[in-house]
Amino acid sequence: MHWKPHATVAAIVEDNGKFLLVEESTERGNRFNQPAGHLEDNETLLQAVVRETLEETAYAFKPTALLGIYHWKHEHNDTTYLRFAYIGKVSNHQPQLALDVGIIRAVWMSIDEIHSKVMLMRSPQVLTCFEDYLSGQQFPLSVITHL
Repeated sequence: MHWKPHATVAAIVEDNGKFLLVEESTERGNRFNQPAGHLEDNETLLQAVVRETLEETAYAFKPTALLGIYHWKHEHNDTTYLRFAYIGKVSNHQPQLALDVGIIRAVWMSIDEIHSKVMLMRSPQVLTCFEDYLSGQQFPLSVITHL
């Protein structure tokens, strides 16, 4: 068996004290996550996070900083994920766009609302990313090099 981690991206968006999340249908029921998804072939990480955010929320995403890189092994399916989380802003909401399969809705929540639903987060990475963001952690986009 050939092991390889899954490279994923996530968008961390705050607006007036609320964070953008998606509610999605999973094998464990409905869960909340940042707009996130897998890196596709011939795509940069920045292109991936912009695409995934649009597909899952119908918002245009502009990354401004790298929040961090998160390594997590899923306890239910034994899959390892490397998540590249980006901080940014959204604009140009297009509510007429169909959201990705499995995405129920985009929703804005305060950190208190997120904490009250912690058991409904898709993974531990969701809350960790918000906590890192709130602590002021960020890195310039230039720390990731695409060759």
